Amino acid sequence: MSRCGQHPHQHKQDAAVSCGHNHAHQHAEAAANESACCGSHNHTTTTTPFTPLAAATTIDGHLQTAIRIMQMDCPTEEALIRKKLGDMTQVKSLEFNLMQRVLTVVHTPESLEQILAALRALGFEPELADGSGKLALAAENKKPLWPLIVAGVAALLSESADWLGYTAWLSAALALVAVALCGLGTYKKGWVSIKSGSLNINALMSIAVTGAIVIGHWSEAAMVMVLFTLAELIEARSLDRARNAIAGLMSLAPDTTTVQQADGSWQEIAAANVAVGSMVRVKPGERIGLDGEIVRGSSTVDQAPITGESLPVEKSRGDAVFAGTINQAGSLEYRVTAAASHSTLARIIHAVEAAQGVKAPTQRFVDRFAQIYTPAVLAIAALIAVVPPLLLGEAWGEWVYKALVLLVIACPCALVISTPVSIVSGLAAAARKGILVKGGVYLEQGRKLKWLALDKTGTLTHGKPVQTDFAVLGNRLPENGQVLASSLAAHSDHPVSQAIARAAAEQGITTQTVHEFTALAGRGVQGEIDGVHYVLGNHRLIHERGLCSAELENRLAALEREGKTVVLLADEVQVLALFAVADTVKESSREAIAQLHQLGINTLMLSGDNPHTAAAIAAQVGIDRAYGDQLPQEKLAAVEKLAAEGAVGMVGDGINDAPALARADIGFAMGAMGTDTAIETADVALMDDDLRKIPAFVRLSQATHAVLVQNIVLALAIKAVFLALTIAGFGTMWMAVFADVGASLLVVGNGLRLLRK
Repeated sequence: MSRCGQHPHQHKQDAAVSCGHNHAHQHAEAAANESACCGSHNHTTTTTPFTPLAAATTIDGHLQTAIRIMQMDCPTEEALIRKKLGDMTQVKSLEFNLMQRVLTVVHTPESLEQILAALRALGFEPELADGSGKLALAAENKKPLWPLIVAGVAALLSESADWLGYTAWLSAALALVAVALCGLGTYKKGWVSIKSGSLNINALMSIAVTGAIVIGHWSEAAMVMVLFTLAELIEARSLDRARNAIAGLMSLAPDTTTVQQADGSWQEIAAANVAVGSMVRVKPGERIGLDGEIVRGSSTVDQAPITGESLPVEKSRGDAVFAGTINQAGSLEYRVTAAASHSTLARIIHAVEAAQGVKAPTQRFVDRFAQIYTPAVLAIAALIAVVPPLLLGEAWGEWVYKALVLLVIACPCALVISTPVSIVSGLAAAARKGILVKGGVYLEQGRKLKWLALDKTGTLTHGKPVQTDFAVLGNRLPENGQVLASSLAAHSDHPVSQAIARAAAEQGITTQTVHEFTALAGRGVQGEIDGVHYVLGNHRLIHERGLCSAELENRLAALEREGKTVVLLADEVQVLALFAVADTVKESSREAIAQLHQLGINTLMLSGDNPHTAAAIAAQVGIDRAYGDQLPQEKLAAVEKLAAEGAVGMVGDGINDAPALARADIGFAMGAMGTDTAIETADVALMDDDLRKIPAFVRLSQATHAVLVQNIVLALAIKAVFLALTIAGFGTMWMAVFADVGASLLVVGNGLRLLRK
């Protein structure tokens, strides 16, 4: 692309961040009315290494406070909290991250205690962060297991007494002991649920167990409560594996690092306490603790934890290093460029956690389905309990029992948790490969891509072209013609301009002062040198100024057919000189395009370069179509046209790509490692410049969708089978408990398979 100084382009790692999107960054969509779900588990919370909570921040005069609620991991708890806090005028907004059990509240500064009191009134135990982001309260309130063990023994004895024919009071007494030891928490949560007008599994289980006791099924009531409590514990620990997938990223960066002190000595201190600008030493084999820039030493660094690259990268003075990567060969000293809480790794973790709140389409469907499913099953249970005895003269006890079994089956816990677990596993698997996906919606959309549009410079090519040709045209060029061109080019960060500036620097040419410098988007640059107005730009710019000739057109065409980009220097009268530069195609680009074609995705190159060069590069990498001379608005129009044929992705790294990136269904930012804005704004950020990550993302999207479908079918099939068994008279309450939680464990385990992708 002959955009020689088009718009003072930011360097690739800065420009990649311009992929701002305004089309689909949904925040956590609340399931405010969801009365279905797995309810508050009887958590004996495991040692899940949850990420630290962010300290409170100020937004438009309101405080934004993150609150961890260990009892909150289902839409039912979300509905309870929304109903309670939604009526408070002091609360501006609520966001829920159920997988991380974090509630983010935007509220008036003086209302925090009222909010915490309201949460405690619902039976929750809210936890805040201190100033450092650490929990003010212990996140691991591990409950003793002995009550459950004793309750299990009592339930077994009650069952045995019943089976051996001992007196009914003995079985009843043992059953009451079992229910009291492990069921009071369930009853308490069930009561809160009923009062709030929503029925979760705790309410349904409380009704079922109470009903069983009323109709004399003492031992079965006890066994159901024990099995339910045990199954909830197992399920909670299974869910923690999904949470570990994200929180485990934290362990990539060491807790301490070796920092130079004021007297020149070196001391090991906590990474969280290291100030920006400090000097840090890292030995061979150690993990780098903080982002920084190398001051002394050279080494190879394994960046796989951040970028997913399989090969180590050579690093020397002036190169950037990132927290969580591994120093391999030599000793390095680097200056810290970002605090631990703002490192690239920390931003990745934050982005992946935030992505959990962006619900995928399947997840939204399941949530809506659950709203209908549970009331429908409750209605069926009521009819089963009443209709046969009243209309058919059947025994009340038998049909009430069947209705109670249905109540146990009614909660769509497996169905509701199947989608977030699968999505979080997919997001974590992508992050491990250096693919930062900003939400489940994009992870699901990836499999639907029909077209992928790509920028050329820095995306398909290395973005570091070199000057290959220089020729004087006409008879008006001063002796310092290369000085004029390099002076203008030096003001632009575009790779083509930089190639001209580097060539001049290698020849020892000194640049001159440029006055009234202006970037001409998609065309070039202009400015005054020694009182004369000059432009340095592409073929389009010269053509628009009426300075082209047939001879010049032929000369440009010959160079462009060789895949070279031509930049022209002109004054207000004629073209003075031409410069040709050539870029090299990344080998990974050829492989990526081939893999995309295998996946059925068509490719299109949108380049601001001339059509001949664009076609030459496209032919080298196997791209289906190539459009040259593309201005930002023309790239946008091309993407909009493709959108009529199906889902479109756009890959870019420059400011001029931003409109097209925003319009695309999925915008991919190249080379996002170390850049704040790309991580914060891109739909999908590739942490290095390897295009092969895009087909890897599409394959992961396909796998995630397959797992989601499997989980939904599995959860519904198990429910349907046990509903049929119950109506036919073969279902029992303890079987229903196993069916409900067993299905949950199956879908969680199936979702976790994505971590191995």
